Amino acid sequence: MKRMMMAALLASASACLPFAAAQAETLYVSNERGNSVTVIDAATMAVTATWPVGGRPRGITLSKDGRFIYLCASADHSVQMIDRATGKLVAELPAGQDPEQFRLSRDGATLFAANEDDAAVTAIDLATRSVAFQVSVGKEPEGVDQSPDGKWLVVTSEEDNVVNWIDLATRQMVDATETGQRPRHVEFTADGRELWVAAEIGGTVELIDVASRKPVTSIGFSIPGVADYKMLPCGIRFTPDGRTAVVALGRADHIALIDVATRKVRAYVPVGKRVWHLTISADGRRAYTANGLSDTVSIVDLATARVVGTIAAGEGPWGLVVAP
Repeated sequence: MKRMMMAALLASASACLPFAAAQAETLYVSNERGNSVTVIDAATMAVTATWPVGGRPRGITLSKDGRFIYLCASADHSVQMIDRATGKLVAELPAGQDPEQFRLSRDGATLFAANEDDAAVTAIDLATRSVAFQVSVGKEPEGVDQSPDGKWLVVTSEEDNVVNWIDLATRQMVDATETGQRPRHVEFTADGRELWVAAEIGGTVELIDVASRKPVTSIGFSIPGVADYKMLPCGIRFTPDGRTAVVALGRADHIALIDVATRKVRAYVPVGKRVWHLTISADGRRAYTANGLSDTVSIVDLATARVVGTIAAGEGPWGLVVAP
């Protein structure tokens, strides 16, 4: 009852703020400490369901056909396949030891899961619900992404301070590029020319040229009144038009909006405490952030760089995915 009252108060307080009308979208939020997924109607800012899930849920994504939610149940060493319509568990997929983040392949046929305890990435064939292959990488892998052309699978190694390059044609790791300290997340630009890496302890976002697999530059962060040691870049997402990168800055309790062309921060937006990850609406007008120590989700209007809604989630929001 207390959580429901909090959700109502937060939503009503936010409703008076002017912002672009929300699309009919649904948010799914993985709650790391609550062992649950919070389901939110983005248009009304209302929590519509809470699903109990496996232990220490972190990475979360949507199947290509939109029917299922895939969820890293890190403590259970599996990826859970959940029916979106009912919230019921459909299958437990083998994912190696301690999967933290994963990425759906471009064709939607494979899930690539980073396994922290195995120092490996596991490819899960979704048609057979079995392991297709596994590749050893550096220590403490976490962030993972596939290049737009399908050639590369890139996985971060937090302990080794590198990103590992796997050639998917040969299923072999062929290179490792040094980054700032503890790379947590990776995103390819839509044209596939650059890889953006969130180096959490390094406090920077590193840009890597894909053709050469060499660093190009790094982007630092500075917010008046916020100590530098709190600048802990975690999640990165690009808007659909590719013009803006939105970066979650961890204990800085802000997100940064970066102009991709100039590589300059155009705005900082204060959100909840310990913002881990984020997702962006299909129309590119809003960002949704998972605030791990506030137990909330913030809705940010990207045009005005303002929070226009705050919604109570479960305990320890970690990841989000948005679905139509």
